[in-house]
Amino acid sequence: MFSIPEQFSNATKVNFDAQMALLTELTSKTFESVEKIVDLNINVVKASIEESTETAKQLLAAKDPQEFFSLSAAKAQPTAEKALAYGRHLASIASSAQAEFTKAAEAQFAENSRKVIDLVDEVSKNAPAGSETAIAFFKTAIGNANAGYEHFSKTAKQAVEALESNLNSAASSFTAAPEKPASRSRKAA
Repeated sequence: MFSIPEQFSNATKVNFDAQMALLTELTSKTFESVEKIVDLNINVVKASIEESTETAKQLLAAKDPQEFFSLSAAKAQPTAEKALAYGRHLASIASSAQAEFTKAAEAQFAENSRKVIDLVDEVSKNAPAGSETAIAFFKTAIGNANAGYEHFSKTAKQAVEALESNLNSAASSFTAAPEKPASRSRKAA
């Protein structure tokens, strides 16, 4: 039979080990996300340099100002679309990292809650008579904390989903907006 101080000492060690494992996992996920962002940025810079060089050659080869401005206008739409694609890809990386962090934190929280309840149950077996009310109060507090965390987690997920939806909607509106005036000007001509 363990004494109460030994039980708390063991629980503290297990909790510390679990926190270190979580920290290691989150650090690993952070580095993976940073690596994806760096790769994305390197690819964007390479493509931008190639496209800028080609665009500069085309603009310098323009025979008159009208052709110059026509070429400039023709490059604006694809550039805007590429910027939106970059933003979407960046948002996707961030969303994926957030989902991984949430998943790891939820698993850790659930495991810690289970361990605390197990510890309380074990300690309550050795508790003096009359401490049932305090133990019940403590278990209720843990249950309330778990319910509060679950509610917070669901609300945070809904907020992230709403943000992603709004970003996608704004991006779709932005890419559709230049097409409308162009189609109107063709009809007028």
